[in-house]
Amino acid sequence: MALRIGDDAPNFTADTTEGSIDFHDWIGDGWAILFSHPKDFTPVCTTELGYMAGLKSEFEKRNCKVLGLSVDGVSDHHAWSKDIESSQGHALNYPLVGDPELKVVKEYDMLPADAGDTSVGRTPMDNATARSVFIIGPDKRIKATLTYPMSTGRNFAEILRLLDSIQLTAAQQVATPANWEDGDDVIILPAVSNEVAREKYPDGWDEPLPYIRIVPQPE
Repeated sequence: MALRIGDDAPNFTADTTEGSIDFHDWIGDGWAILFSHPKDFTPVCTTELGYMAGLKSEFEKRNCKVLGLSVDGVSDHHAWSKDIESSQGHALNYPLVGDPELKVVKEYDMLPADAGDTSVGRTPMDNATARSVFIIGPDKRIKATLTYPMSTGRNFAEILRLLDSIQLTAAQQVATPANWEDGDDVIILPAVSNEVAREKYPDGWDEPLPYIRIVPQPE
């Protein structure tokens, strides 16, 4: 079954480079990023895993844990991690899930159910659709997904921007406009009446259209 925004994030137990985890227990009461890779020792993914290691503190500021996943076993991950550190300048500092039986990638609808039950003999192209990012909230529901082709590295600045927007809009009755960055003006949700909006924004708002009410980003 296809996973969509608002669906429960499937729970799983898996071995990682930092030991066995129960995914929902591991998330706890914060946020989580799950980002997947089709195979170990692939060039674009090597750059991504290293770059994410350098950004881990930015996610921690946002009460968000980071979990990688690759369609190979943990023993391969440990060997790959040496390449990541030597070439990217950052050692893995978050868990990387081993998925040699393809269980997690199937649960997250990144491979079809008939893909088999082993990563042995599968090429990166066989697993090309295992290139997704899932942002998961404290309620263990999927808040956003992004899927990239193997030839295009992820834009981690966009992932952070997206997380900032989701966390802001979850806490405040606002939406973020195109190209919004943290600190920019935001839009009052259409579901909020003018009467209620005036209580929160006594200085009023800009209204270029009757259904667009622009205010400074709330604290």
